Order: sequence, then C-alpha cells, then structure tokens
Amino acid sequence: MASLQQTSISLQSNLLPSSQLPRALPSLNLSFSATFPSLKLSTTRSLQGGTKMSATAASSYATALADVAKSNNTLDATSSDVEKVEKIFSDPQVLDFFANPTIDILKKRQVLDEIVKSYVLQPHSANFLNILVDAKRIDLIKEIVKEFEMVYNKLTDTELAVVSSVVQLESQHLAQIAKQVQKLTGAKNVRIKTVIDPSLVAGFTIRYGSSGSKLIDMSVKKQLEEIAAQLDLGDIQLAV
Repeated sequence: MASLQQTSISLQSNLLPSSQLPRALPSLNLSFSATFPSLKLSTTRSLQGGTKMSATAASSYATALADVAKSNNTLDATSSDVEKVEKIFSDPQVLDFFANPTIDILKKRQVLDEIVKSYVLQPHSANFLNILVDAKRIDLIKEIVKEFEMVYNKLTDTELAVVSSVVQLESQHLAQIAKQVQKLTGAKNVRIKTVIDPSLVAGFTIRYGSSGSKLIDMSVKKQLEEIAAQLDLGDIQLAV
C-alpha cells in the first residue's frame, strides 16, 4: 500500500502557521453544475434513513465523476486516480484530518494541493476532492470509491476479482487467476485487487461476482476446517 511518506506530507509539520495563511479563500472552480452536471444532491439531511441517504449520495458522487471521466475519455486514468485516493484515505489520520470540522478549510486545501501534486491526479479528480471537502462529504470517500468501481466495471465490462493471500503472489500467478475468472464470467476485462490475509495460513482465495458473492477458496485454512469437520473436532482450534 502506498504510504503518505511518498508525498512528503506531514499533517503536523507541513501546514503553514495560521498567521501565514492568506486571509481570503482562493478562487476555485467548484461548481457542481459546471464541472459535474449529473450531480444533483439535496443539501438537507434527515435523521431517519441516514445510512440509505449516505449510500445514495455516494452513488451520486461516483456516477458524476464517472460521467465526467467518460466525457473526457479518461475513464482508465480516473480509475487509477480513484485507486490512489483509496490508498491515501485508507490512513485514518488523513481521513480524520479532512473530516474534522474544526480544521480551517484553507489548511485542508493546502494539504489537498500537496497530495494532488505528489500523486499527479488529473484536474477533474482534484476538483472532485475539493468539492467533497467543501461540501463536508469527505467522510463518504470509501463508499464513493466502491460505487465508482461498480460504475467503472459496468461501463467497461470489467469483472473485479479480489485475491487474498498470506504473501503477495507473483504477477504470472495473478495473470493466470485473471484468465480463469475471465473464463468463468465471460467478462471482457478482469481487474485484480490483492489483499494480504495472514489468517489464511497458506494458499489464496478469490472473490468475484456481484459484491464478491462468489468464492474460490484454495487456502490451507479452508483445508484445515474441512479436516476438522471430517474428524468431528467441534470447536477445537488447531495450532498452526
């Protein structure tokens, strides 16, 4: 996973003192209608059905970003940007910083500008992040990433396969897995996302299909569970 150290950003040390910050907000093109015409969200929130509303909002944001990327013929590049964003905001410190309502918007924009430059994000991707920060919806970033993946996969006829293993698999092994998933699904393209999971002991698992509904389990953990079931060991835990 990419580290924020690559960006040379420190949320504590690299922020300018408040006395050195400009007094007026910089002019930014953050218009929803101009930049993301398909994005239409209500600014009011209800106490009931909050989870459903958040899911709907995340879907709307993701669809709007995909629409802009499609119109600019930059779907693949935008997908790459979204993967970078996912890695950046997987750090709880980063997410907490941008979601914190007590931190000045200028400080957030300053750090965001550094992230954009360091990770070489496209202008519309950078603008999208600024919109989320200004709209105080950066807390939806994880859900937006998931929704964007689904929209991207649908637009490009791509099947997402999540491969979990104890250690990182070799590229040729991942290519073989991708070919097998392509045969099983008939998808035009297959994207592999890798996850390190020490609990598997050895081997690997593959999740694909709608919301990871299908599973191929080639792990030692699964084999041990099957052996335990055959021997009727009940709740006895095997020491590995």
